[in-house]
Amino acid sequence: MSIDDLLESARAGLRRLDPHQTVDAVGRGALLVDIRPVAQRAAEGSIPGALVIERNVLEWRLDPASDARLPEASYERPVIVFCSAGYASSLAAASLRALGVDATDLTGGFQDWAAAGYPTVGGRRASLVGCVDLS
Repeated sequence: MSIDDLLESARAGLRRLDPHQTVDAVGRGALLVDIRPVAQRAAEGSIPGALVIERNVLEWRLDPASDARLPEASYERPVIVFCSAGYASSLAAASLRALGVDATDLTGGFQDWAAAGYPTVGGRRASLVGCVDLS
């Protein structure tokens, strides 16, 4: 099996959301989670209101049965994870689903979010004025 096969298999079990669908889902109570490492967030910027949980601890923090879980961890609350371009987040969402968490990912990741005109802060990208506020 190649990484492409693994990614295809992971995505087959997801109903991935584009940036517009993500805004709607967050408005209905979904948790938006940024899994990018600190250096990538510093370079690219962040999405206001997103919870930062780096990929290496994601399952421990969002598994409601884990002793290391965050208060936001729930089997009932949908989780939308994102990375920079939407590849690692698909694998992460599939892993969370295997734990029983209602998870999916943002297609195109942070890059598509910013390109769609939704707000970002920091990084090399300027904050966008007059956009939807998710915080």
